[in-house]
Amino acid sequence: MRLCFLIYHYFPFGGQQRDFFRIAEACRARGHEIKVYALRWQGPMPDDFNVTLAPVKALSRLSMYRRYTDWVAERIKESRPDLVIGFNKMPHLDVYFAADDCFLHKARTQRGPLYPFTSRFRHFHRYEAAVFDRDSQTRALVLSPLQKKNYLRHYPDCAQRLQELPPGIDQERRIERRDPAVRSALRAELGISGDQRLILQVGSGFKIKGVDRAIRAIASLPEKLRVSVRYVLVGQDRAGPYHQLAKKLGLANQVVILPGRDDIPRFMVGADLLLHPAYMESAGYVLLEATVSGLPVLTTASCGYAWHVEQAQSGEVCSDPFTQEELNARLGSMLSNLDSAPWSENGLAYGKQPELYSLTTAAVRYIEDRADAVKSEAQS
Repeated sequence: MRLCFLIYHYFPFGGQQRDFFRIAEACRARGHEIKVYALRWQGPMPDDFNVTLAPVKALSRLSMYRRYTDWVAERIKESRPDLVIGFNKMPHLDVYFAADDCFLHKARTQRGPLYPFTSRFRHFHRYEAAVFDRDSQTRALVLSPLQKKNYLRHYPDCAQRLQELPPGIDQERRIERRDPAVRSALRAELGISGDQRLILQVGSGFKIKGVDRAIRAIASLPEKLRVSVRYVLVGQDRAGPYHQLAKKLGLANQVVILPGRDDIPRFMVGADLLLHPAYMESAGYVLLEATVSGLPVLTTASCGYAWHVEQAQSGEVCSDPFTQEELNARLGSMLSNLDSAPWSENGLAYGKQPELYSLTTAAVRYIEDRADAVKSEAQS
């Protein structure tokens, strides 16, 4: 089969980007011809499938997306692939991999009353409707029950076109036990002593990931507990505003912000707690990656994979609607009970389930079946 993959921006450390690469690579390994059209590509280009960067320029991001979509439409018309798979919402897709939550839901729950009158709203609403509106033929692969619920709330006619995928964390993230040598080495590298509490947060897009919530929660801790904490954030985004917030709250010497990197499993073993108070997250792979690494998790109910934390009993989940006071209290309680609570052992046991690692296989199977169906429909 000739498969066309569309993605705005590839970089090695994003969950969406990682899923795209694994699925495209798995399709190639099964003998399919892969063509990728992207706007930007960070990192080495793959040798085994064709990547073309769209030669479009614009003064604004919205104009860039529109020009990219028009350019891609021409390429699709010329090459006539068997299936077009998108990892961002846009027109012309046969299958959309729903790495993002419902835009309309976020716009109506997290934005002000004037937002629907902006050009940004009109653009992203139109592109989302191209995938989910009643007249669309696009199928969507969703990642969690919460994400599916949010889409159906605003696009009730798309129910038959949604397919929920199992999780797809890397098997290498699962461990049998937490290695004290790895923990000691990481802490020595970061200048953190063995008796200090290392709170870890991992993810790009610091605003939506709730980094401000995390810093405020640490600042709220009782002094004796607060001074023993070190907070390490790993991800891609502007660090300046969060360093400023930490300084304002008296945490300047306790906050470390590092760019995205590929040795996150070491951090999972070296940390004491994963803090992930995201405003909204369609899935949140990091919650499962921490769980199967035996790292206790504190997160919010607005994360699609938060239910895995509850089911595994590998940490705690703040209620919806979120309050900063609840996060503050839960953080203090968890830090005080890390040595006695069974969160770590529960997570390691939960990680033995094979279905936690099967997203790529399920996605490839769906793509192949859908390509066959599209071909049959065209011939009938």
